[in-house]
Amino acid sequence: MPSKKKVVTPTIEKAARSTKIPPAISVPRGVKTWKDAADWLRARGIEDIECITPDLAGVPRGKMMPSSKFTSNTSLALPSALYRHTISGDYPEETGNFRYEPRDSDLKLLPDLSTLSVVPWETDPTAQVICDIVGSTGENVPYTPRNVLKNIVQMYRDRGWKPVVAPEIEFYLVAVNDDPDYPLHPPKGRSGRSIQGGQGYSIAGINEFDELIDDIYHFSEKQGLEIDTLIHEEGPAQLEINLRHGDPIELADQVFLFKRTIREAALKHGIYATFMAKPMQGQAGSAMHIHQSVVEIETGRNVFSNPDGSASKEFFHFIGGMQAYVPKTLVMMAPYVNSYRRLTPDMSAPVNNAWGYDNRTTAFRVPVSDAAARRIENRLPGSDANPYLALAASLGCGLLGIMNELEPTAPTEDTANEGSIDLPRGLLEAVSLLESDPALAEVLSAEFIGLYAGVKRGEFETFMQVISPWEREFLLLNV
Repeated sequence: MPSKKKVVTPTIEKAARSTKIPPAISVPRGVKTWKDAADWLRARGIEDIECITPDLAGVPRGKMMPSSKFTSNTSLALPSALYRHTISGDYPEETGNFRYEPRDSDLKLLPDLSTLSVVPWETDPTAQVICDIVGSTGENVPYTPRNVLKNIVQMYRDRGWKPVVAPEIEFYLVAVNDDPDYPLHPPKGRSGRSIQGGQGYSIAGINEFDELIDDIYHFSEKQGLEIDTLIHEEGPAQLEINLRHGDPIELADQVFLFKRTIREAALKHGIYATFMAKPMQGQAGSAMHIHQSVVEIETGRNVFSNPDGSASKEFFHFIGGMQAYVPKTLVMMAPYVNSYRRLTPDMSAPVNNAWGYDNRTTAFRVPVSDAAARRIENRLPGSDANPYLALAASLGCGLLGIMNELEPTAPTEDTANEGSIDLPRGLLEAVSLLESDPALAEVLSAEFIGLYAGVKRGEFETFMQVISPWEREFLLLNV
């Protein structure tokens, strides 16, 4: 949906067209060399650089520095313990395969210059760059989220293939809530009234937040992020942004930055944007559906289709792998206690591992398309998932299916959400399943699985220390 504000061409792009600025540094996002980076920063008068990287939860962590320091070979480091704390900031006890690095030695931040962009909501000229993580002597660190996904993509490349993904991100706008004991509520729109549910695909629902949405588009354009479509979902003030298909690492980067962008745009208008999987009782949850296909690097041919247009054996094996392994990696797509409140019957989310053609009740849906665009949509991940880890898990499960030539079940013709639930029902069960199959260590690494499982168990123990309203309501005077 196009923004209603008139788009003003940035001065720097005008200058580039008049040859005052080289094309290599006129782009809003990404440069190739450190010299280009210095020129890019100078052309925009950038004063500060945010060097950021996603932690296990997908939260931006890193350091800020003056732009002059950024381009002068300054070494950037973070402690390894950063990848061993919970979402609440606690550090779990060592158990099983969860161990702290004995010296808590440094990890190095390596800026990926292809992600360099401005931070449009800052008042002072500021840029940001996403960083990779290596050890203090340059060695590979297999457990950081961007590296987990990079390793999966490399496994595809080793076969001459390239995975292609397109995420869809749902989120809620909610009124400011400064007391966690009180439920969340929809914010007031331009009409002065709180928007209600039943607004799926409603243009009027989107128009309630015109100015905020304009800022989302404006902030995204400044960062070189491209939104394909934006719709209003079923929940009250629940929106969905669809991104154009592309490279998994680039798309994970975009989701990482979009979450930050949407939160900042909402705060500018005095409301919150939340990517919780289930922020409001009785309302639909928020998903991050992932469309996936695989193409040959040399030819661009869709691996899921035969030359005659029929579905290939790799297509079916990919589905077979997802059916076999996605329930075991669900904790990477549903990472919190709250995530499993979304995955319940009758709440518009699949609670199965079935697949079908154009069947939204299945976990794995095959949309209607021509042979060149044949793809598989994974409808299980929540929008609370770390995008790098959700993509890594989904693509890794499909690849295991191809490697082991797993056959899927027959496609589901009717509703798949009736009967038993074919997924783990809670966080601890999901963690145990991640640790249960040695095949997953082939694609995710044993070190990552041990670390991630330890953090998730630590988060569950933190959750268990909180007494819920349900317990006070039904247990206080009845037991």
